[in-house]
Amino acid sequence: MNMQSQAKAHRVLPREQPGEFCYWENVEKPSVRRIRQIAESVFKFDLAPSDERIREFAASYYDADPLAEDFVRDVVEPLGHERARAMLDTALAHGADAVPDAPLALRNLFADLDTDPDWLDWEQVEIGAKVFRRYGSSVFRFAGAVTLLSYAENSVAKALILAGGYEGSTTRNRFLETASFWIDVSEPGAMRPGSKGRSTSMRVRIMHVFVRRRLAEHAEWDEAAWGTPISQGDAVLTLMGGSAVPGLAMQAIGFRPSKAEILAMMHFWRYVGHIMGVRPRWYPANLEEAVQLLFVNFVKGAKQSGEDGKRLCQSFAQAFEPPKGLPLRKHLMAKVRHRLHMGYTQFFSLPRFFHANEMPGVGLLSLYPLLGFPFLFGAETLRRHSPLLDRVADRMARRERQRWFDRQNAGRRVTYKPATKLSR
Repeated sequence: MNMQSQAKAHRVLPREQPGEFCYWENVEKPSVRRIRQIAESVFKFDLAPSDERIREFAASYYDADPLAEDFVRDVVEPLGHERARAMLDTALAHGADAVPDAPLALRNLFADLDTDPDWLDWEQVEIGAKVFRRYGSSVFRFAGAVTLLSYAENSVAKALILAGGYEGSTTRNRFLETASFWIDVSEPGAMRPGSKGRSTSMRVRIMHVFVRRRLAEHAEWDEAAWGTPISQGDAVLTLMGGSAVPGLAMQAIGFRPSKAEILAMMHFWRYVGHIMGVRPRWYPANLEEAVQLLFVNFVKGAKQSGEDGKRLCQSFAQAFEPPKGLPLRKHLMAKVRHRLHMGYTQFFSLPRFFHANEMPGVGLLSLYPLLGFPFLFGAETLRRHSPLLDRVADRMARRERQRWFDRQNAGRRVTYKPATKLSR
């Protein structure tokens, strides 16, 4: 299908796309058409996927997680959080059959969880997890930076603002909870039955149900404009943000994943998403489709979050500032780490977006991620040609990211619980 036929505007029935899904209007803009033409001449494929794929992605903003929602409604609410959590912990460790008189909703949830999807390849899951953890803590800072772009959209910004999880003093704790989740799921064997990563994924999945329900009932939530809170549409973009996006973008600072490794990382995150109830109508099968999905996301944005989006960006910028009361030496070290953190953020942010949200610039420190390029590129080159060095690099990356997390988290317990009350 050529560009002209794909660019025709389409009108779909109500609930097939949120009101702020503006792809069909924006794709006609001259600037977007020029981007497509240039990209097609260079990469030899059209950035725009088929109309059918776009409609599937648009409709997924009304898809949620029925099995987990049934569990919350039929088990957690009538039995209480403590009894339901005990059942969940037993089922995660030993299977649903180990739960006496297991409720139907629990058995249905675990029957699905314990059934491997047809596309699953465990070898690819393990390879993809290894590729992801090879980025160490760099991928945490990178993910924080690129996530800021999603704050321009109300489906993301309003969910975070209203839930109160990523604003003010809570921003740092929630970001570190996310980093802990990334570590849990990407350790060797972490997604196998009975593993920590699998258990963490399920607990986050259940937490999302509570947040989704509270947001959906909130007077400010506009379902017609934004879709279902924590929808499958936004979730699949999050999976891309942990796989294809760093796989491509972080080559700029010296990492050298092969195409096969990036595909394995996409497979790994697809399975993590599957355990978390993310079952998108369209999950990219290759890098070209991943780029197409990212293009659709870029074009469809209404960018109407306004002050809420700006507040989220600024909260992230302030989250790693040194706390008050530190001794002078520790204060100076924390200040340096914060500025280097902002260097990553500025380096991987679009300049216009960064300044529009009044983020604090760090001058030449925005080039900080490039300082290690020669060493990292060289080490990556050697690793690719030596299985022994590859194993050493994996161990070093795992230790480095755990040290980073321990230093930032200062011994706090990660609970994966939703905020106790909405922010407004």
